[in-house]
Amino acid sequence: MYKKKINLSYFDLKDKVAIVTGAGGLLGKEHCKALEMAGCQIIALDIDIKKLKKLKGEINCDYYLCDITNKKNILRIKKKILKKYKKINILINNAAIDFVPSKKNKKINFENFSTKQLHKEIKVSINGSMLMSQIFGPLMVKNKNGVIINVASDLSVIAPNQEIYSHLNIYKPVSYSIIKHGIIGLTKYLASYWGKKNVRVNSLSPGGVFNNQDKIFHSKIKKLIPMNRMANVNEYHGAIIFLCSDSSKYMNGHNLVIDGGRSII
Repeated sequence: MYKKKINLSYFDLKDKVAIVTGAGGLLGKEHCKALEMAGCQIIALDIDIKKLKKLKGEINCDYYLCDITNKKNILRIKKKILKKYKKINILINNAAIDFVPSKKNKKINFENFSTKQLHKEIKVSINGSMLMSQIFGPLMVKNKNGVIINVASDLSVIAPNQEIYSHLNIYKPVSYSIIKHGIIGLTKYLASYWGKKNVRVNSLSPGGVFNNQDKIFHSKIKKLIPMNRMANVNEYHGAIIFLCSDSSKYMNGHNLVIDGGRSII
């Protein structure tokens, strides 16, 4: 019988330095918590200083106010990071705009969704992820080691079920599907582009996370998920550690979908 114990060093991120964009958001701060548990030094980026300060009160991290759509802003932050840490091992492109229709704008559907709003969301998620990768990816290439994680969604592989929003008389915007599918394209491109340089690029596609949503919505979406529930906010910790560590060192260009089984039916 094979009795060798699991090598826990596979999951160890000690001495690693990670950047997380959108770090003050619902999942962004959870990604930071996961990295901290694995011993990683965290650099949290966000455009909301209040959220960053709150995160700093919860975990050990450095933080910078940063607009990831502004190349000059990112380059200034890069200088500060390199002056202190000399390297970057991990980049988690998490920042995005999740445009949620409200009572004020609930009449927005595909037919009248504005390209202005679409471009605004693309600028943050697609352009921002591309800029961050352009600026920090070459540092990983130079060191011949690095990991980039692009955060997508279960809606990167399936279409939204508009029925779960019908009681609110709103639609899930088309922009979200376009962006999350685009994130997968960026992931595959970079995985191929930098693969020989030992820089791995993968994406994580979370399913819906419970966050005190409308009760009717919650009841409807549960029926679409084989596990009959939404994810708890901390249930992606293990996936983040796995993707960022040597436990996934031969995984490259993959979209890890963790959605309770919703996308299989």
